[in-house]
Amino acid sequence: MRHVDKDLVVNRRDAIRALLALGVGGAVAPPGARAQGTSKIWRIGFLTPRSRPRPPDHDAFSEAFVQGMRELGYVEGKNLVVEWRYADGNYESLPDLATELARMEPAVIVAYGTAAAQALKKATGSVPIVVAAAVDLVGSGIVESLPRPGGNVTGLSAVGIDLSPKHVELIKTMVPRLASVAVLVNPGNSTHPAVLQNAEAAAEKLGLKAFAVDARVPPEIEGALAAASRKGAGAVVVATDAFFSGQGSRLAEASHKHRMPTISIYDDNVRAGCLMSYGQDIADFHRRAAAYVDKILKGARPADLPVEEPTKFVLAVNLRAAKALGLAVPPSLLLRADEVIQ
Repeated sequence: MRHVDKDLVVNRRDAIRALLALGVGGAVAPPGARAQGTSKIWRIGFLTPRSRPRPPDHDAFSEAFVQGMRELGYVEGKNLVVEWRYADGNYESLPDLATELARMEPAVIVAYGTAAAQALKKATGSVPIVVAAAVDLVGSGIVESLPRPGGNVTGLSAVGIDLSPKHVELIKTMVPRLASVAVLVNPGNSTHPAVLQNAEAAAEKLGLKAFAVDARVPPEIEGALAAASRKGAGAVVVATDAFFSGQGSRLAEASHKHRMPTISIYDDNVRAGCLMSYGQDIADFHRRAAAYVDKILKGARPADLPVEEPTKFVLAVNLRAAKALGLAVPPSLLLRADEVIQ
């Protein structure tokens, strides 16, 4: 066992306190240093388009990341400081938030969502970036390839574009008499034109009409579903978007008000009262993102850490929501469901 001089430890702690008192930014430990001992205090950034949780609500994704870090020995208030930045659905604020985090020169910055990752990629070419989940990392220019990311970004790739046809199929199974479906998109999301195109093609094959309704910020969600109802839609496919993932309560409230069943990739929205979801477990992605952060803190380069892709997709159904919407859940869907909320 390596001997540690107690006086050096005390002196180091005094130095850390002095640096913090002076407001010296960045990670107290150098970005490339190894996380050894309990005297290091690591500063990392976290950028997400989701809304800041307000009690009694909570952010399941951020909590999953914190839990993942805790499992690896990093605890907020002890050896970890997280600079949280929430865009509250305002994608236009992401570049400024990304620049703010980059200027702090933290050891690592974690990003959720394609837009957040793109903003950070433009803000810094030196601070390591870990993507907790984002769509089309290669096509968006965030990484060079999934096996060899290159540059300063790595993490986990979410599937979103290719799941929209599946969502149309599933909601048609849930609502057999469905004739028209709305696709809730965020105009600030660069991937959503492709999502809409895929959903329209899938709807046409099933004899359905599909059209877009949009929302950029939380208050616009209710209006979007109201517009979908006025235009004759019988259901809503929620496009994959980091902002929509944090709006389960608003989506559920609007869904019930306008008798408009919804489907998305987000099972946390189903737990909040929405009808259905089918997709990867994004909360688990956040927990696993902590492993990437840990490797980087221990000296690994993002360019050498392959991007991980989802291997499992989960179907969740909320029976209470179905009852409130006057829907009978087909037995075939119940048999396929991985999670059923009674």
